Amino acid sequence: MNMDIKTLNPDCRHFKGHVPCEPHKKYGAHCEDCPFYDPVEQKICIIKLGAIGDVIRTTPLLHRLKREYPQAEIYWLTYTPNILPKSVDHVLQLIPKDILLLQSIEFDKIINLDKDPEACALMNTLHGKEKRGYALKDGRPWPIDETAEGKFFTGLFDDVSKENSKSYQEEIFEICGYRFAGEKYMLDNFEDGYSWPIDSSRTIIGLNTGCGGRWKSRLWADENWIALAEKLTAKNFLVLLLGGPDEHEKNLVLAKKSGAKYLGHFPLEQFINLVDQCDLVVTAVTMAMHIAIGLSKKLVLFNNTFNRHEFELYGQGEILEPEFDCPCYYAPECPNNCMQYIYVDRGVEACERLLVKG
Repeated sequence: MNMDIKTLNPDCRHFKGHVPCEPHKKYGAHCEDCPFYDPVEQKICIIKLGAIGDVIRTTPLLHRLKREYPQAEIYWLTYTPNILPKSVDHVLQLIPKDILLLQSIEFDKIINLDKDPEACALMNTLHGKEKRGYALKDGRPWPIDETAEGKFFTGLFDDVSKENSKSYQEEIFEICGYRFAGEKYMLDNFEDGYSWPIDSSRTIIGLNTGCGGRWKSRLWADENWIALAEKLTAKNFLVLLLGGPDEHEKNLVLAKKSGAKYLGHFPLEQFINLVDQCDLVVTAVTMAMHIAIGLSKKLVLFNNTFNRHEFELYGQGEILEPEFDCPCYYAPECPNNCMQYIYVDRGVEACERLLVKG
Protein backbone atom coordinates (compact mmCIF):
# COMPACT_ATOMS: atom_id res chain seq x y z
CA MET A 1 0.00 0.00 0.00
CA ASN A 2 1.40 3.40 -1.02
CA MET A 3 0.96 6.01 1.70
CA ASP A 4 1.37 9.79 1.44
CA ILE A 5 2.64 11.37 4.67
CA LYS A 6 0.71 14.54 3.77
CA THR A 7 -2.55 12.70 4.46
CA LEU A 8 -1.69 12.19 8.14
CA ASN A 9 -3.28 14.30 10.88
CA PRO A 10 -0.64 14.79 13.57
CA ASP A 11 -2.88 17.44 15.17
CA CYS A 12 -5.53 14.81 15.94
CA ARG A 13 -6.13 13.95 19.60
CA HIS A 14 -5.91 10.24 18.73
CA PHE A 15 -2.67 10.42 16.73
CA LYS A 16 0.27 8.76 18.55
CA GLY A 17 3.11 8.93 16.06
CA HIS A 18 4.90 5.84 17.35
CA VAL A 19 2.04 3.30 17.49
CA PRO A 20 -1.36 2.90 15.76
CA CYS A 21 -4.14 5.12 17.09
CA GLU A 22 -7.22 3.69 18.79
CA PRO A 23 -9.65 4.37 15.89
CA HIS A 24 -7.35 2.46 13.55
CA LYS A 25 -6.97 -0.50 15.91
CA LYS A 26 -10.72 -0.69 16.58
CA TYR A 27 -12.15 0.25 13.20
CA GLY A 28 -9.28 0.18 10.68
CA ALA A 29 -9.58 3.95 10.12
CA HIS A 30 -6.96 5.92 8.18
CA CYS A 31 -6.28 9.63 8.56
CA GLU A 32 -7.42 10.75 5.11
CA ASP A 33 -11.05 9.72 5.67
CA CYS A 34 -11.28 9.17 9.44
CA PRO A 35 -14.68 9.97 11.00
CA PHE A 36 -12.99 10.18 14.40
CA TYR A 37 -10.69 13.07 13.48
CA ASP A 38 -10.55 15.36 16.55
CA PRO A 39 -8.20 18.30 15.95
CA VAL A 40 -6.31 19.77 18.90
CA GLU A 41 -6.30 23.56 18.91
CA GLN A 42 -4.41 24.27 22.16
CA LYS A 43 -2.05 22.44 24.47
CA ILE A 44 -2.37 23.09 28.22
CA CYS A 45 -0.12 21.79 30.99
CA ILE A 46 -1.09 21.66 34.68
CA ILE A 47 1.54 21.01 37.33
CA LYS A 48 -0.01 19.88 40.59
CA LEU A 49 2.18 17.23 42.17
CA GLY A 50 0.85 17.31 45.70
CA ALA A 51 -0.82 14.89 48.01
CA ILE A 52 -3.83 12.97 46.70
CA GLY A 53 -6.32 15.34 48.34
CA ASP A 54 -4.57 18.36 46.88
CA VAL A 55 -4.78 16.88 43.40
CA ILE A 56 -8.46 16.00 43.79
CA ARG A 57 -9.40 19.48 44.98
CA THR A 58 -7.65 21.04 41.97
CA THR A 59 -9.84 19.18 39.44
CA PRO A 60 -12.62 21.85 39.45
CA LEU A 61 -10.25 23.88 37.29
CA LEU A 62 -10.76 21.38 34.48
CA HIS A 63 -14.39 22.49 34.06
CA ARG A 64 -13.33 26.04 33.27
CA LEU A 65 -10.44 25.03 31.02
CA LYS A 66 -12.69 22.70 29.02
CA ARG A 67 -15.31 25.44 28.62
CA GLU A 68 -12.78 27.99 27.45
CA TYR A 69 -10.69 25.60 25.37
CA PRO A 70 -13.00 22.75 24.24
CA GLN A 71 -10.45 21.49 21.70
CA ALA A 72 -7.48 21.66 24.04
CA GLU A 73 -5.19 18.75 24.80
CA ILE A 74 -4.51 18.71 28.54
CA TYR A 75 -1.37 17.40 30.20
CA TRP A 76 -1.18 17.01 34.00
CA LEU A 77 2.00 16.32 35.95
CA THR A 78 1.36 14.66 39.33
CA TYR A 79 2.55 12.12 41.87
CA THR A 80 -0.87 10.43 41.90
CA PRO A 81 -1.85 9.65 38.30
CA ASN A 82 -4.63 7.13 38.92
CA ILE A 83 -7.21 9.53 40.33
CA LEU A 84 -7.40 12.10 37.53
CA PRO A 85 -10.51 12.15 35.29
CA LYS A 86 -10.60 11.05 31.67
CA SER A 87 -10.84 14.67 30.52
CA VAL A 88 -7.08 14.84 31.13
CA ASP A 89 -5.47 13.58 27.93
CA HIS A 90 -1.98 12.88 29.28
CA VAL A 91 -1.26 12.09 32.92
CA LEU A 92 2.47 12.34 33.58
CA GLN A 93 4.76 11.89 36.55
CA LEU A 94 7.90 13.63 37.78
CA ILE A 95 10.23 11.14 36.10
CA PRO A 96 12.89 11.76 33.43
CA LYS A 97 10.99 10.42 30.40
CA ASP A 98 7.88 12.49 31.18
CA ILE A 99 9.88 15.62 31.94
CA LEU A 100 11.72 15.23 28.63
CA LEU A 101 8.39 14.99 26.83
CA LEU A 102 7.03 18.15 28.47
CA GLN A 103 10.21 20.07 27.69
CA SER A 104 9.82 19.28 23.99
CA ILE A 105 6.29 20.73 23.66
CA GLU A 106 5.28 24.31 22.95
CA PHE A 107 2.27 24.85 25.22
CA ASP A 108 -0.36 27.55 24.89
CA LYS A 109 -0.83 27.68 28.66
CA ILE A 110 1.17 26.26 31.57
CA ILE A 111 -0.23 26.39 35.10
CA ASN A 112 2.01 25.50 38.04
CA LEU A 113 0.07 25.58 41.31
CA ASP A 114 2.85 24.06 43.43
CA LYS A 115 5.37 26.19 45.29
CA ASP A 116 7.73 23.24 45.73
CA PRO A 117 11.22 24.06 44.45
CA GLU A 118 11.25 21.08 42.05
CA ALA A 119 7.92 22.06 40.47
CA CYS A 120 9.06 25.68 40.14
CA ALA A 121 12.42 24.62 38.67
CA LEU A 122 10.62 22.51 36.07
CA MET A 123 8.37 25.46 35.23
CA ASN A 124 11.46 27.45 34.30
CA THR A 125 12.44 24.83 31.70
CA LEU A 126 9.06 24.50 29.97
CA HIS A 127 7.97 26.44 26.89
CA GLY A 128 4.63 28.20 26.99
CA LYS A 129 2.96 31.25 25.45
CA GLU A 130 1.28 31.95 28.79
CA LYS A 131 2.51 30.88 32.22
CA ARG A 132 0.54 31.06 35.46
CA GLY A 133 1.39 30.28 39.07
CA TYR A 134 4.92 29.83 40.35
CA ALA A 135 8.44 29.49 38.98
CA LEU A 136 11.94 29.62 40.41
CA LYS A 137 13.68 32.97 40.89
CA ASP A 138 17.28 32.97 42.15
CA GLY A 139 16.76 29.47 43.52
CA ARG A 140 13.52 30.31 45.37
CA PRO A 141 9.87 29.74 44.43
CA TRP A 142 8.28 33.00 43.29
CA PRO A 143 4.92 34.12 41.82
CA ILE A 144 4.96 34.61 38.07
CA ASP A 145 2.58 37.58 38.24
CA GLU A 146 0.35 39.45 40.67
CA THR A 147 -2.50 36.91 40.42
CA ALA A 148 -0.34 34.38 42.30
CA GLU A 149 0.85 36.79 45.00
CA GLY A 150 -2.10 36.34 47.39
CA LYS A 151 -1.64 32.61 47.82
CA PHE A 152 2.13 33.13 47.98
CA PHE A 153 1.80 35.42 51.01
CA THR A 154 -0.60 33.09 52.83
CA GLY A 155 2.01 30.35 52.52
CA LEU A 156 4.72 32.53 54.08
CA PHE A 157 3.01 34.23 57.03
CA ASP A 158 0.56 32.65 59.49
CA ASP A 159 -1.11 35.97 60.36
CA VAL A 160 -1.84 36.65 56.68
CA SER A 161 -3.08 33.08 56.25
CA LYS A 162 -5.48 33.42 59.19
CA GLU A 163 -7.01 36.53 57.63
CA ASN A 164 -7.67 34.78 54.32
CA SER A 165 -11.37 34.37 53.54
CA LYS A 166 -11.02 32.64 50.16
CA SER A 167 -11.40 28.93 49.54
CA TYR A 168 -8.60 26.97 47.88
CA GLN A 169 -10.69 26.85 44.69
CA GLU A 170 -11.16 30.62 44.67
CA GLU A 171 -7.41 31.04 45.06
CA ILE A 172 -6.37 28.72 42.24
CA PHE A 173 -9.01 30.08 39.86
CA GLU A 174 -7.71 33.57 40.64
CA ILE A 175 -4.16 32.46 39.84
CA CYS A 176 -5.41 31.32 36.43
CA GLY A 177 -7.19 34.60 35.77
CA TYR A 178 -10.69 33.19 36.40
CA ARG A 179 -13.47 33.60 38.96
CA PHE A 180 -14.59 30.46 40.80
CA ALA A 181 -18.29 29.80 40.18
CA GLY A 182 -18.93 26.66 42.20
CA GLU A 183 -17.29 24.22 39.80
CA LYS A 184 -17.20 20.80 41.47
CA TYR A 185 -14.52 18.20 41.91
CA MET A 186 -14.11 15.62 39.14
CA LEU A 187 -13.61 12.15 40.64
CA ASP A 188 -14.43 8.67 39.33
CA ASN A 189 -16.29 6.46 41.82
CA PHE A 190 -15.06 3.22 40.16
CA GLU A 191 -18.59 1.85 40.42
CA ASP A 192 -18.01 -1.11 38.10
CA GLY A 193 -15.07 -2.55 40.00
CA TYR A 194 -16.26 -3.56 43.46
CA SER A 195 -19.08 -4.96 45.56
CA TRP A 196 -19.44 -4.78 49.33
CA PRO A 197 -21.18 -6.79 52.06
CA ILE A 198 -23.20 -3.78 53.20
CA ASP A 199 -26.93 -3.32 53.62
CA SER A 200 -27.43 -0.47 51.17
CA SER A 201 -31.06 -0.06 52.22
CA ARG A 202 -29.86 1.60 55.43
CA THR A 203 -28.41 5.09 55.83
CA ILE A 204 -24.64 4.58 55.99
CA ILE A 205 -22.36 6.92 57.92
CA GLY A 206 -18.64 6.50 57.35
CA LEU A 207 -16.27 7.44 60.18
CA ASN A 208 -12.77 8.14 58.88
CA THR A 209 -10.76 7.75 62.06
CA GLY A 210 -7.24 8.72 60.94
CA CYS A 211 -5.54 12.03 60.29
CA GLY A 212 -2.32 11.17 58.45
CA GLY A 213 1.18 11.31 59.83
CA ARG A 214 2.03 14.97 59.33
CA TRP A 215 -0.63 16.74 61.41
CA LYS A 216 -1.20 14.67 64.54
CA SER A 217 -2.90 17.72 66.05
CA ARG A 218 -6.02 16.65 64.08
CA LEU A 219 -6.34 13.31 65.91
CA TRP A 220 -9.68 12.75 67.69
CA ALA A 221 -9.54 10.43 70.71
CA ASP A 222 -10.49 6.77 70.25
CA GLU A 223 -13.10 6.99 73.01
CA ASN A 224 -14.80 9.76 71.05
CA TRP A 225 -15.01 7.64 67.88
CA ILE A 226 -16.41 4.77 69.95
CA ALA A 227 -19.04 6.99 71.58
CA LEU A 228 -19.99 8.56 68.23
CA ALA A 229 -20.36 5.14 66.59
CA GLU A 230 -22.49 3.85 69.47
CA LYS A 231 -24.81 6.87 69.47
CA LEU A 232 -25.26 6.79 65.69
CA THR A 233 -25.91 3.04 65.76
CA ALA A 234 -28.53 3.58 68.47
CA LYS A 235 -30.30 5.91 66.03
CA ASN A 236 -30.41 3.04 63.51
CA PHE A 237 -27.66 4.30 61.22
CA LEU A 238 -25.22 1.78 59.75
CA VAL A 239 -21.81 2.96 60.96
CA LEU A 240 -18.83 2.04 58.77
CA LEU A 241 -15.24 2.64 59.91
CA LEU A 242 -12.87 3.98 57.25
CA GLY A 243 -9.10 4.25 57.16
CA GLY A 244 -5.84 3.15 55.63
CA PRO A 245 -3.12 0.77 56.81
CA ASP A 246 -2.07 3.18 59.57
CA GLU A 247 -5.56 2.95 61.09
CA HIS A 248 -6.07 -0.80 60.63
CA GLU A 249 -5.25 -1.97 64.15
CA LYS A 250 -7.10 0.97 65.68
CA ASN A 251 -10.20 0.34 63.57
CA LEU A 252 -10.23 -3.32 64.56
CA VAL A 253 -10.35 -2.24 68.20
CA LEU A 254 -12.92 0.50 67.57
CA ALA A 255 -15.17 -1.93 65.69
CA LYS A 256 -15.00 -4.47 68.50
CA LYS A 257 -15.77 -1.92 71.20
CA SER A 258 -18.45 0.06 69.35
CA GLY A 259 -20.19 -2.53 67.18
CA ALA A 260 -19.44 -0.49 64.05
CA LYS A 261 -18.72 -2.31 60.79
CA TYR A 262 -15.13 -2.44 59.57
CA LEU A 263 -14.22 -4.11 56.27
CA GLY A 264 -10.46 -3.44 56.29
CA HIS A 265 -8.16 -1.11 54.37
CA PHE A 266 -7.88 -1.08 50.59
CA PRO A 267 -5.96 0.35 47.59
CA LEU A 268 -6.96 3.87 46.58
CA GLU A 269 -9.51 3.10 43.85
CA GLN A 270 -11.24 0.52 46.04
CA PHE A 271 -11.23 2.91 49.00
CA ILE A 272 -12.86 5.60 46.84
CA ASN A 273 -15.60 3.16 45.91
CA LEU A 274 -16.08 2.21 49.57
CA VAL A 275 -16.54 5.88 50.50
CA ASP A 276 -19.10 6.08 47.70
CA GLN A 277 -21.25 3.57 49.58
CA CYS A 278 -21.69 6.11 52.39
CA ASP A 279 -24.46 8.69 52.62
CA LEU A 280 -22.41 10.83 54.99
CA VAL A 281 -18.76 10.89 56.08
CA VAL A 282 -17.31 12.19 59.35
CA THR A 283 -13.62 13.01 59.09
CA ALA A 284 -10.81 15.35 59.97
CA VAL A 285 -9.03 17.26 57.19
CA THR A 286 -7.66 14.31 55.23
CA MET A 287 -7.62 12.68 51.81
CA ALA A 288 -10.94 11.04 52.73
CA MET A 289 -12.46 14.51 53.14
CA HIS A 290 -11.61 15.39 49.54
CA ILE A 291 -12.83 12.01 48.31
CA ALA A 292 -16.16 12.55 50.09
CA ILE A 293 -16.49 16.03 48.56
CA GLY A 294 -15.57 14.66 45.15
CA LEU A 295 -18.32 12.05 45.46
CA SER A 296 -20.86 14.68 46.61
CA LYS A 297 -21.33 13.06 50.02
CA LYS A 298 -22.71 14.81 53.08
CA LEU A 299 -19.76 15.75 55.25
CA VAL A 300 -19.11 16.52 58.91
CA LEU A 301 -15.63 17.99 58.99
CA PHE A 302 -13.54 18.22 62.17
CA ASN A 303 -11.12 21.13 61.86
CA ASN A 304 -8.82 22.64 64.45
CA THR A 305 -5.55 23.70 62.87
CA PHE A 306 -6.45 25.09 59.43
CA ASN A 307 -8.33 28.14 58.17
CA ARG A 308 -11.96 27.02 57.79
CA HIS A 309 -12.44 29.29 54.77
CA GLU A 310 -10.01 27.10 52.83
CA PHE A 311 -12.60 24.33 52.46
CA GLU A 312 -15.33 24.42 49.82
CA LEU A 313 -18.07 22.01 50.92
CA TYR A 314 -20.57 22.97 48.19
CA GLY A 315 -23.41 23.29 50.70
CA GLN A 316 -23.13 19.60 51.59
CA GLY A 317 -21.38 19.79 54.94
CA GLU A 318 -20.72 21.33 58.32
CA ILE A 319 -17.38 22.25 59.87
CA LEU A 320 -17.04 21.56 63.60
CA GLU A 321 -14.21 23.23 65.48
CA PRO A 322 -13.08 23.09 69.13
CA GLU A 323 -15.01 25.17 71.62
CA PHE A 324 -11.66 26.50 72.71
CA ASP A 325 -9.52 29.25 71.20
CA CYS A 326 -6.29 27.38 70.53
CA PRO A 327 -3.18 28.88 68.87
CA CYS A 328 -2.14 25.60 67.18
CA TYR A 329 -2.43 27.02 63.65
CA TYR A 330 -0.78 24.64 61.16
CA ALA A 331 0.90 22.92 64.10
CA PRO A 332 1.91 19.24 63.71
CA GLU A 333 1.05 18.69 67.38
CA CYS A 334 -1.31 20.64 69.63
CA PRO A 335 -0.02 21.36 73.16
CA ASN A 336 -3.61 21.69 74.39
CA ASN A 337 -5.11 18.68 72.61
CA CYS A 338 -7.83 21.05 71.45
CA MET A 339 -9.63 18.34 69.44
CA GLN A 340 -11.08 17.18 72.79
CA TYR A 341 -13.26 20.29 72.64
CA ILE A 342 -15.13 18.91 69.63
CA TYR A 343 -17.75 17.03 71.64
CA VAL A 344 -19.38 13.79 70.54
CA ASP A 345 -22.94 15.10 70.80
CA ARG A 346 -22.09 17.93 68.40
CA GLY A 347 -21.02 15.31 65.85
CA VAL A 348 -24.26 13.36 66.28
CA GLU A 349 -26.38 16.50 65.92
CA ALA A 350 -24.49 17.61 62.80
CA CYS A 351 -25.01 14.19 61.18
CA GLU A 352 -28.73 14.32 61.85
CA ARG A 353 -29.09 17.89 60.56
CA LEU A 354 -27.33 17.09 57.30
CA LEU A 355 -29.25 13.88 56.68
CA VAL A 356 -32.58 15.59 57.35
CA LYS A 357 -31.69 18.27 54.76
CA GLY A 358 -31.65 15.55 52.10
